[in-house]
Formats: sequence, C-alpha cells, structure tokens
Amino acid sequence: MRLTVAQALVRFLAHQWTSRDGTEQRLIDGCFGIFGHGNVAGIGEALLEAGDDLRYYQARNEQAMVHAAVGYARMRNRLSTLACTTSIGPGATNMVTGAALATINRIPVLLLPGDIFATRVADPVLQQLEDPRSYDISVNDCFKPVSRFWDRVNRPEQLPAALLGAMRVLTDPAETGAVTLALPQDVQAEAHDWPEELFAKRVWHVGRPAPEADALDRAAAVLRGARRPLIVAGGGVIYSEATSALREFAEATGIPVAETQAGKGSLPYDHPSSVGAIGATGTTSANALAREADVVLGIGTRYSDFTTASRSVFADPDVRFVNLNITGFDAHKHSAASLVGDARAGIEALRGAVDGWRAEPAYQERARELAAAWDATVERAYRLGHGPPPAQSEIIGVVNEVSRPRDVVVCAAGSMPGDLHKLWRARDPKQYHVEYGYSCMGYEIAGGLGAKMALLSPENRDREVFVMVGDGSYLMMAQELATAVAEGVKLVVVLVQNHGFASIGALSESVGSQRFGTRYRYRNSATGQLDGDVLPVDLAANAASLGADVLRAETVDEFREALRKARESSRTTVVHIETDPLAPAPDSEAWWDVPVAEVSALDSTRAARQRHEDAKRAQRPYL
Repeated sequence: MRLTVAQALVRFLAHQWTSRDGTEQRLIDGCFGIFGHGNVAGIGEALLEAGDDLRYYQARNEQAMVHAAVGYARMRNRLSTLACTTSIGPGATNMVTGAALATINRIPVLLLPGDIFATRVADPVLQQLEDPRSYDISVNDCFKPVSRFWDRVNRPEQLPAALLGAMRVLTDPAETGAVTLALPQDVQAEAHDWPEELFAKRVWHVGRPAPEADALDRAAAVLRGARRPLIVAGGGVIYSEATSALREFAEATGIPVAETQAGKGSLPYDHPSSVGAIGATGTTSANALAREADVVLGIGTRYSDFTTASRSVFADPDVRFVNLNITGFDAHKHSAASLVGDARAGIEALRGAVDGWRAEPAYQERARELAAAWDATVERAYRLGHGPPPAQSEIIGVVNEVSRPRDVVVCAAGSMPGDLHKLWRARDPKQYHVEYGYSCMGYEIAGGLGAKMALLSPENRDREVFVMVGDGSYLMMAQELATAVAEGVKLVVVLVQNHGFASIGALSESVGSQRFGTRYRYRNSATGQLDGDVLPVDLAANAASLGADVLRAETVDEFREALRKARESSRTTVVHIETDPLAPAPDSEAWWDVPVAEVSALDSTRAARQRHEDAKRAQRPYL
C-alpha cells in the first residue's frame, strides 16, 4: 500500500487497541494538533484524509493539549489516550512541560512533534536550532529526558519499528509516560510502499502480573507480625481498578487505609477503614496512625515527599515497609519487603496469604475514632462562616455538596490541591482528579477538558467535571476554555480569585520571606516594591471573552446557587468568587522540607531557620 509516512502513521494509530480483563478500547482515541510548517503538509493532510478514523481536535496551546491528553488517559485508567502533533520549533518545545508532567505521573501520551529536514537540503530552516557539534540535533532532543520512549524517524523504513516501540511503552503500566516520535517534515510527506499487515487491528494486552510466591510469603510474614499496620493507597490502586479488592482486604484484615493525592478515592471517605489523606497535606487521623505504625503497606505509591512528609511522618524507629507496585523501582523503596505486580492481583494474593489474621480490635477502634474526629474538623471547615470574602475551605465544601458522587473534581497547583487532599469527601474512585506529581500551574482547565472528553460515552454523560482553579493558574493557561466551547464539551469552572499566589505566599511566610513576590499588586513608587493597590484584573470578563458563560458570586450562599445553575446548564460555565488567602485550612500536623536560608539579616528568616532545624531532627532515612 503506497502512502506517505504521515498517512501510514495515522492509519496505524487508528487500528491500535488495548485489552484488559477482556474489555477492549482504542489506544489512541484522537489527535490534538496545532499546525505549522513542520506538520501541516504531513500529519495535517493525513488527519484530513483520515476523517473520523482518527478524530482531530483543535487546541489553543501546545502544552495544554498534552495536559488534556493526560486528563483523558487518567480518566481511562491509562488504557486509552490521545496523540498530540505540533510544528517544529516553539510548537514542539511548548510540549516539553506537558511531557514532563505525563512521565512524572506515569500517564501515557503520544507526542508527534514535527522536525527539521532529514535531507538537510535547506538548512537552516525556519525555527531550526543550529548546533555546531552535530547537524543531527534539533530542539526535539529536549524531549529525551522527559520521555519514556524517544525516536526520530529519518527514513520511511524506520517507521514500523518506531511505532511498535512506542505502543509497547504506552501500554506497559510499569514503563508508561510520554512517548515522543520526532518526525522530520520532509519525511512526513515522503511516499513509501507499506506492508498491509502494518495496518491490521492490533490489540495490546495489559496483564495483571501477580507477585512472586517467595516474595509474597516474606511480605505476609511481616504483616502478620504487625501490631499497628497502616495501608498507604496510591494511584496504582485506582489505575489497576483495585478499589474493590482493597476494600475487601481492609475489611478482612481491619487495617486502616490512608491515601496519597493520586490514590484519593481508593475508599469512600466514610468507609470504616478510611482515615483520609496522608502526609504534608494529609489529615490528623492518617498522620497520627502513620507516626505510630510499625508496618506500612504501600500499594501503588511512589512515596513522594508529600506522602512521607519529607520522610518524617513514619516515625516508629523500627517501622518496616511492605510495598506492592507494578514497578520494581517503587516496590523496593525504603528497604521494603517488595511485591512486584499488579495492584489488584497483588492485593488478592496478599489477602489469601494473611487469611485469618486481623489487626487488634482496639487499634481498629482507635483508627475509627481518629477518622471521626477529622470528619468533624472537615465539617467545621466547610461551614466556617468566614468573610465575605469566604475561606477556601468553604468553597470546597459547597462544591462537595453540589457535586454528585460520580462527578469529577479537577485541580493541580496552588493551595487548592493541599486543601482538597485533606478536606474533599471522595465518594467514587474516579471523582478526585488532582495532578500533584508535577503540580503544574495551568493544568486545570486543559486537564478538565481531557477528563470530560473521556466521559462522553452514553453511560458517563451525566457526570459533570468541576475544575477548581486559582487566579494564578488561570492566568498561566485558560485558553482551552475556547476549545471546550468549540467542541461542546461542558465544564464547570470554579475560578477562585485571591489576587496572587496563595500557596507560595503561605510557604514564603513559613520560611521567613514575608510573602515576597506572591501578591498581584501595582508597584509602589514610595517603596519600590510590588506592594501597592490590588490590580484591576477581571478574570470573569476574560472567561466570557473566551466564549464561556460566567456567573459571579460574593457570598457562600450566592456561590452555592451559582454552582447549581452551572451544574444544570448545558454550556461551559465559569463561576467566579473571591476568597480570603489568609484564612487557613485545618492543619495536617505534618511537615514539608523546604530549605531556609542559613544566614539572614531578617528576623523572620532566622526564626524560620530555627524551626526548620528543629523539624529536620524527625527526618529519617528509612533504610
């Protein structure tokens, strides 16, 4: 079959499927693209010719379309994703941040940046980086450290191997992340005779490998010896659809369950075994149990510094770890008894291995009492009665109240993710969608778009997506509101205006830097600093200019009514409200290690340094 390289690429992608537990779905379910001279004549023409065989989606920002693909793949539990194509030069490098986010969060996305001429006949072409060390280097080499697979297709004959390698990584839960195929623009348009079998339907089977038997025996022995065990449920529980298995395991053993950011929703918030979020943004209930735990069973978690409170929250001097993870890299962290395997298969195997063993009744009762005390704290935070402007915790409470159990809340950066982690009452495994591996400002609206696109099937059409975004993140990347409007993909966007970077403001204050550079203010001619009046920024008007409906609220009651209207609307709606950035959420009673200047002329910094040195005494190597 004689096709161009780009036509062959698109036809191949349209016939790739995944299968897990007997259910098939398309691996590449569409392609975002912004066209320029590096891809318009190649992939652009091929997508036009393909039509709905591989649907094209028009984005407004290259980084944002990668975020949207991540949101889509995350909602599909990494079994289906979207491709993203750009021109060479700035269009390509705009995707690097999105690639890093995908790889850090271990979410599959396929990136197809255009590249310079493979023939080099017109070098240097527009937007070409010239490197005197090698004529083979282009800006697309920037993708190498943030991609799990990277290749440049310099000849048509190289395409089949590159495609098969790319699909292998996209469908491997232990290896997945951003996959980059750099495509020189002349090669994209070059014709070649392809074997018919390249375009046959290909199903990539995603298995459920079980842990090795001896490793299971060692892990079971550690658990059976525990007096104060604690489960830490990470994103692997969600992605492997192991939430039911986890619930049954917790009920059978009586072990309380704490959740990471990616693992939140592994149990419903009101399940008797649930003790809420863990770590620096966690609950007092989970963190109290973590400090006492003698055995920690980590399932599908990579133990980020927020989860471990910078290696201070697991405080028992003899604490031992049992880690179940699809990747050996994570399973072996903290010198654990490691179980390398699928979360669901591993939980089921572990349940059989410890059959008949249960945690002490008194310990289970203590966990329930701590969880109940924290839930009362959440209720008070939801109904604080602050302001106006209201506290952020009150806004979260209203969104939790107005949303339905199967609706989705999306967030990524600022103070909101930390408050959501500890305060959101998750009722469904896919309800909580917070990107906190990279915590990338600007992910929210684009990620929400992708999440909603993944829910357009008939059985999911009633599920709303609530995007919660602060003014700092909104100003970073709001353009995909226009994409949502164009595609008729309805979002509810809660736009929280607090005139600056609330999260970094609080962090700055904690390290003695007095919220320097974190407020949106005029420059003050008297002081020379950015501490003048509040800027007259109207983000609601900006959202309206992008095609969204806009509702404004000032009080909690007005916000609740506006949010209900937005939920019932069929159009993308932005609900704008100001909050008080100085109204704190309940404390997690945990620490996060951020260095403080060792010497300073500022009293505030010297005091912060002393607090930092005191806190570091609790830091452990977990060897």
